[in-house]
Amino acid sequence: MILRVKLLRLIIFFLYLSLSMFLVCVCGQVAYKAPEPMGEHFIAESFDRGTLDSWVLSSAMKDDTDEEIAKYDGKWAVEEMKDSKLPGDKGLVLKSRAKHHAISAQLLRPFTFDTKPLIVQYEVNFQSGIDCGGAYVKLLSQTPDLDLDQFVDKTPYTIMFGPDKCGEDYKLHFIFRHKNPKTGEYEEKHAKKPDADLRTYYTDKKTHLYTLVVNPDNTFEVLVDQTVVNSGSLLTDMTPPVNPPAEIEDPDDHKPEDWDERPKIQDPSATKPDDWDEDAPAQIPDEDAVKPDGWLDDEPEYIGDPEAVKPDDWDEDMDGEWEAIQIRNPACGTAPGCGTWKRPMIDNPNYKGKWKPPMIDNPNYQGVWKPRKIPNPAFFEDLQPFKMTPFGALGLELWSMTSDIFFDNFFITDDRNTADRWASDGWGLKKAAEGAAELEDDVLRRSPRNRKVRRD
Repeated sequence: MILRVKLLRLIIFFLYLSLSMFLVCVCGQVAYKAPEPMGEHFIAESFDRGTLDSWVLSSAMKDDTDEEIAKYDGKWAVEEMKDSKLPGDKGLVLKSRAKHHAISAQLLRPFTFDTKPLIVQYEVNFQSGIDCGGAYVKLLSQTPDLDLDQFVDKTPYTIMFGPDKCGEDYKLHFIFRHKNPKTGEYEEKHAKKPDADLRTYYTDKKTHLYTLVVNPDNTFEVLVDQTVVNSGSLLTDMTPPVNPPAEIEDPDDHKPEDWDERPKIQDPSATKPDDWDEDAPAQIPDEDAVKPDGWLDDEPEYIGDPEAVKPDDWDEDMDGEWEAIQIRNPACGTAPGCGTWKRPMIDNPNYKGKWKPPMIDNPNYQGVWKPRKIPNPAFFEDLQPFKMTPFGALGLELWSMTSDIFFDNFFITDDRNTADRWASDGWGLKKAAEGAAELEDDVLRRSPRNRKVRRD
């Protein structure tokens, strides 16, 4: 039943895209229309009003950082993409490089993890590529002291989600902060790394839709452009695990001094054979070898260069007796060899090397020692990690070495169909427009007139 619902949802979504592409081909250009939220939602931001009226820029300073770079003074703007295929479509743009940025917006009401799923989605376009920087969002925990004006890296969040890259490390974060029911302390839990190759999403300069779905049955899905790239369970696919082990190794248990971990030992009853010669060399002269005919015994292999001349400034008192540089004896060029002939060395068939007793199974072997297990005093069992801390705001707290990162169409809801409609009206339109532009470019490249111009 679940597979049928998912399949139907995908069919409807791609039918919408197909219709958009058809209209593009007929009309020539996609007309932009701002998406309108329909159904239950907690935030729906398309930035098409052209302002940041509902957003709060942080005026805080980072702790433990030099004052010169501690300010959240990175610039934000609401504007169209530099190479927009949808005139009129605006988004939030991170404008500064090598600056701290922090901006956030209050939800219409706090999201409480109860019986409905959480769906978070938004769009990102790395217009100028991305060298080192993030484009993830934080869902800020609903606490009495939450102050968006003082939003910093240490502001408590419930979930962190989205793309991040530095060098050749391509990440797509899903992190949630889990509250230890015994201590009340929070610990970050990181989803396993996606198996999919994420590189294209950071390099193709296209708009991509990032979606996170967390379900009440503790399952999760991470999607890019409506395709699942990571999925799993909050109970089994997070690092470190939500629940600690029921037993741990006893830190006070120590290996006994007489514990024998050797699986093999030398045979104590073995003795060296009487005919074992440890002094025999590994190689011996080949007694069957015969000196080649024409070997020049009386000719040295190297001689002093007869054309060498002692330098005029050579001082034998200071430099010693002068000798010409050594060169190969030209008389040896046609001979098989020069100088004293020596038999070549061969492996000694009687060589045995140093004698060692053979290895046998250790009758006293006890296995590899391990400390005994004891009940874990920190053990707890949380079977509903989905019930996370409620959150009341969405924020971006980022550092990037690349500017002009474009964000658009933030949407949070508890209804998958509502999220799909918003995606179709927003990202679906962008995808259709980008596809139309590629199609037009391809047609122009293939047109006879264009080919003639290139030939001329």
